[in-house]
Amino acid sequence: MNQKTISKVLALTFMALLTAQISFAQKSDNSEKLSASLSLNHDAIFGFNPALAMAYPVSKKADITFYGIIWGAGTGRSWGNWTEFGAGVNFKAGSFGINPQLGFTMGSLLSSGAANPGVIGDGIVPNLTVNYDDGKVIGQLYSGYYAALQDKTDAPGESTNNYVHYWLNAGYKVAPWFAIGAHYEQLYLSGGKTNPTGTLARTNGYNWVGPFVQVSKKAVGMRFSFGKDVDKGTGTFSRSDFYKLAFTLNL
Repeated sequence: MNQKTISKVLALTFMALLTAQISFAQKSDNSEKLSASLSLNHDAIFGFNPALAMAYPVSKKADITFYGIIWGAGTGRSWGNWTEFGAGVNFKAGSFGINPQLGFTMGSLLSSGAANPGVIGDGIVPNLTVNYDDGKVIGQLYSGYYAALQDKTDAPGESTNNYVHYWLNAGYKVAPWFAIGAHYEQLYLSGGKTNPTGTLARTNGYNWVGPFVQVSKKAVGMRFSFGKDVDKGTGTFSRSDFYKLAFTLNL
């Protein structure tokens, strides 16, 4: 079974499970409302990439989740106005929220290395986000695999692209409105298929390490993360310092 077939099976299975969860939510007497969190993000490599996450509770321990990222607002405009949309389930366990999701990209970065026009179903993105907040200590783990779902290369030397992207951060609330912490983030090209018969080798993108400062008031917050790219140099496709700013609004 090839990667494309596996991806389609995973997508169909995921959609069936999600449909079942939504059906359960409709039948349940659940008075809680749909919640949403808007993030206006900007960083050194992707530029402006706003994201919206939404959640609907199906029980006291689980939510149906949806998310969208407009990568095309920044550097993604050169990748067929790259767009990502996905859904999943968030499981609540004490101070933890464990949120596996499955996303899909529209554009050209994964399907042709941004060499050709954007397509629907450019790539598939299984991902996991784990949040922690006990009132004093906060943290987040994110891990996502961006795999080409289609091969839209049409000339020798063009390649599909697959990426691994993950980060881990943790901090402490010095005051209810102010927190400090540390952030680590890595992105790398894990491989791909080169037209007609070759393959791409792994290429490091960046290894960001540094502190963050967070200021928030009720539903509104701002976090500035900054530091160094420890992979900066020959063989990486990002040589910038690390800086990342996020405005958040919880609705």
